[in-house]
Amino acid sequence: MAKQQMLRFVDLEREMPEKRPPDLRSEDFGEIYAEYGEEKAADQAGRCSQCGVPYCQTHCPLHNNIPDWLMMTATGRLQEAYELSQATNTFPEICGRICPQDRLCEGNCVIEQAGHGTVTIGSVEKYITDTAWEKGWVKPIAPMSERGESVGIIGAGPGGLAAADMLRRAGIQVTVYDRYDRAGGLMTYGIPGFKLEKPVVMRRIDQLEQGGVEFVLNCLVGEDITFDAIRGKHDAVLIATGVYKARDLTAPNANAQGVVKALDFLTASNRKSFGDDVPEFDNGDLDARGKRVVVIGGGDTAMDCVRTAVRQGAKSVRCLYRRDRDNMPGSRRETQNAEEEGVEFVWLTAPSGFVTDDAGNLTGVRVQKMRLGQPDATGRRAPEVIEGADYTEESELAIMALGFEAEDLPGLWGVPELSVTRWGTIKAKFNTHETDLPGVWAVGDIVRGASLVVWAIRDGREAAESIMTYLSAPARVAAE
Repeated sequence: MAKQQMLRFVDLEREMPEKRPPDLRSEDFGEIYAEYGEEKAADQAGRCSQCGVPYCQTHCPLHNNIPDWLMMTATGRLQEAYELSQATNTFPEICGRICPQDRLCEGNCVIEQAGHGTVTIGSVEKYITDTAWEKGWVKPIAPMSERGESVGIIGAGPGGLAAADMLRRAGIQVTVYDRYDRAGGLMTYGIPGFKLEKPVVMRRIDQLEQGGVEFVLNCLVGEDITFDAIRGKHDAVLIATGVYKARDLTAPNANAQGVVKALDFLTASNRKSFGDDVPEFDNGDLDARGKRVVVIGGGDTAMDCVRTAVRQGAKSVRCLYRRDRDNMPGSRRETQNAEEEGVEFVWLTAPSGFVTDDAGNLTGVRVQKMRLGQPDATGRRAPEVIEGADYTEESELAIMALGFEAEDLPGLWGVPELSVTRWGTIKAKFNTHETDLPGVWAVGDIVRGASLVVWAIRDGREAAESIMTYLSAPARVAAE
């Protein structure tokens, strides 16, 4: 099967944009492999060549035993396939939906490299775990014995939840503190529901809660509780806050009505899917319906924004990116999906300012045309402005998806001794994830910078193992 055909097979023959009704709904897009059943899973799994060097496995951050659970799926041993998948991945059904497989396992499949189209590993992973939930193969968290030690985890995103799962299964008492009213972090409020259905996230959180994990929500560390209080309450602390500070753009009228941050836009949309009261959406500020939308950025968050705007019924959606298609950081598959859904990508462009009417409302984005110059320090060709080539892109809603930076946690939490890098991320040991503070670990984006869910899961699992070693150290046990 040719590569393009395979991508359309994975995305389920989406309707072309011109055929869609004005009142767009998720079901109009055939989202999340809705028809992917046992026959397709077995057929795709059976295409695995069982090569001697499993590049799919080595390019998976969790080093999932992909060839073996594909073989089990192909031969109808779905429960065994699930158990093997779950052994190395705390949330396989989530990774199956949102991992950029085209850059990881599927992109390095030898069949893909040979030009025959990759095995759809992510779809199979999603299918076998969804089946496990339906069949009751996903067992409750039930430690063989309880331990007296407790761990406080700050942040209920994928890194914190993965660590909580492993620690709780070992009988350790776990309390998770999070700023939001629901656990899940960006899995709940950042990633759109058409990529990751919220009940999928909520059932994992329910599993953790029923297994004895305590969640303290709507809790801002540094305001509602001090970091020192959390350290004093627990035997170990894990920082897994993620990075939420949006990068700003310094340009004329950047604070105009109609210029919004990507996370605000996505959070509002996700809250509406939960049935929450969202005044900023209801009054139109964070609703794209009927508007000419310009999204600025080329990463996965930008792709989430453009595809969300389409589903909200935007009049038009354009994405400005300062480099070309080959140099964009986002998933190629997501870009193709967006284009199929009617999004127009305007390559080699960057905003230089925003145009407003007399009332201060956005009417357009001033755009600079760019060209690629010499490679920068990272090896990527640096974009350069083409003088005199500016123009105005008409728009009533501009969404800034320029990435995220770390918040000043030492300052916010009153812990100046917590060491950070020059980027503001927390310094932690590569394998154990220990920080400079005794008994404190850190994982995920707050260490790596904005990254992938799968890397946060890996970090959380590794940190949990390190914490358990620390809690069981002979000297520490003897002191107690």
